[in-house]
Amino acid sequence: MVPTKKQQPTFSSLEEIRARKDALLEQIQTDSTQVSGLWGKIFVKREETTKGDYIASLIANGMTVIDLILLYRKLRRNYGGLTSLFSGSKKKHKH
Repeated sequence: MVPTKKQQPTFSSLEEIRARKDALLEQIQTDSTQVSGLWGKIFVKREETTKGDYIASLIANGMTVIDLILLYRKLRRNYGGLTSLFSGSKKKHKH
């Protein structure tokens, strides 16, 4: 992606600068309102209305926990744990 140059507006008086400043402030406030609205939609807690949805989320969370446990076990067995993985020690592992 090639950066493009934006044309800089030329101002001939302080009134033009103030008008541009006010227009930019209004645009920033509008954008801020839109962003805060979208941000709120992202983090809305879902209502689990049915028992099936509740059970499905329990199963999904349980599977995530099992995956994490298996990953930790594998890392610990092969590399001696998470700390040695990121510490830079060159411990050889068995195959």
